[in-house]
Amino acid sequence: MRRPLVAGNWKMNGSLQSIQALLATVKTGTAGVKNVGIAVFPPFPYLGTVAQQLAGTAIAWGAQNVSEQAAGAFTGEVATSMLLDFQCTYTLVGHSERRSIYGESSALVASKFAAARKAGLKPILCV
Repeated sequence: MRRPLVAGNWKMNGSLQSIQALLATVKTGTAGVKNVGIAVFPPFPYLGTVAQQLAGTAIAWGAQNVSEQAAGAFTGEVATSMLLDFQCTYTLVGHSERRSIYGESSALVASKFAAARKAGLKPILCV
């Protein structure tokens, strides 16, 4: 049987101060939890803070989105290599908001999923 994963997508919410407080609460509240994976998906600007505060814990973190492109002139996009620089374990792909607001197609989502896996990230396909 697969190990269940409980994950929180923070969307476009929080500030540096509130993220730090939330991380402290998550660490305290999940201490001693076994047989369940725990992950958080903060906004991109806070990945460094999350990586620092969760290093050495059982709590994983990931990105809310990833580009299918490795590098280049793609303003606002984030490459898999950049996520790995922050020790991300996961990335979300195909979130309903990305599909409905930004018009991401199933083909694009599949490309993002493949790029994430190829890079060694664990993509979480939102359906």
